[in-house]
Amino acid sequence: MPPVDRTTAGLRSQLLRQLNHWKGAAERLDDFEASAPPDAWGTLERYVGVALRAGLKTAREQLNREAEAVRAAFYAARFRPDLERVAEQVATLRRRYLQTELLVDFYVAAVRARSNPELALQLRACDVMADRVIRGPLEALGMKAPPVMTYFTTGVGASIMRIGTRLWDGSLSPIAAIRLTYHNRFRNTSLFHECGHQVAGITGWNEEFARLLRIQLAPAGSEVADTAAGWASEIAADAYAFAWTGYASVVALSDVVAGQGAEVFRFLMGDPHPISYLRVMLGVEMCRRFYGMGPWDDLASAWQELYPLSQAPPVAASVIAPLLPLLPRIVDASLRARMQCFRGKTLIELADPQRAAPAALREMERKAGGAIFTSTHWMWTECVRLTALTGLRYATEPEKGPDILKQQEQWMVRLGEATQAAA
Repeated sequence: MPPVDRTTAGLRSQLLRQLNHWKGAAERLDDFEASAPPDAWGTLERYVGVALRAGLKTAREQLNREAEAVRAAFYAARFRPDLERVAEQVATLRRRYLQTELLVDFYVAAVRARSNPELALQLRACDVMADRVIRGPLEALGMKAPPVMTYFTTGVGASIMRIGTRLWDGSLSPIAAIRLTYHNRFRNTSLFHECGHQVAGITGWNEEFARLLRIQLAPAGSEVADTAAGWASEIAADAYAFAWTGYASVVALSDVVAGQGAEVFRFLMGDPHPISYLRVMLGVEMCRRFYGMGPWDDLASAWQELYPLSQAPPVAASVIAPLLPLLPRIVDASLRARMQCFRGKTLIELADPQRAAPAALREMERKAGGAIFTSTHWMWTECVRLTALTGLRYATEPEKGPDILKQQEQWMVRLGEATQAAA
């Protein structure tokens, strides 16, 4: 260390103390990761766990390299201006540590949630379904599917941190992390909505779909068409969930976004989510276009009775009114249009909504008989359609609702056990 100068001795002491603190904290981030027990890490698919731990290791190593660089600068500093520059570097190191700690905490908390054995098994089932609906279409397009991890948390809506997302510490997310809600974990069609976001992010679907919406909705006026195009990412994800689970996705969405009076007409400029009223009516239109008449017509009638358009604020009404007659165009644009990002295919060629049609689901139920919720074969091969079937039955047989959700819970646990045993 350079000779002590009385005018800088106090500054040197403070900087060394702070440097030791943040460097030591960085080194102890390994302990933070270890706060998620091995059993919880073991519930992840191996390739997901490997990718996640490698990403966290890279983030920690980068932070430690930065800490070493600051330490070297400290010991090389000879004069007060040098120390003042080191003080700035220490402040940056502090900020970088907190960013990295937030990153580690996010992922470790998601893994730690799997410490509960039953929740861990349910999440393994969600992992399987997420991988299924992402991997299938992407591999059909010759694209690589990302590692996917699901986790439960509180709140109303699901969300996703897509692979490659810029994280708090500046690194890129090594996996896709899908946040699901506790209240909806047995009606988890939102899982497939979030998977749609991931597929769209990899393929470039959102951008191409937004351009198509502007063209298809031109009759509503350029301002309204631009507004709808701003919803492209959420409309695409809703269409993706519908393609995999049919009416179940529509009725589950309806139950989550239903509100009091004007809440369903809330319109915020720049919000990527469509007005809730339009969003539900679009889901109903998807069902009508692919399945004809059905229980979704009753859902639409209930919404129209509970939320008459006369209650909509003028600005929202000015968007809703011209778009309602154009909903069939939006359905066709999202599900039937050939997209360059899909190599000339349509979404329904990648994920056929007819497999989730009520008649098809009932036929699957008839064919499987009593084994449909107990057979490893059915759970493994048809887990996504079983979720669609549960959602359909929950919507159309509300008097049996608790029993239906209990069946969903039980087969998800069994699927989790089967995949854990095979790991």
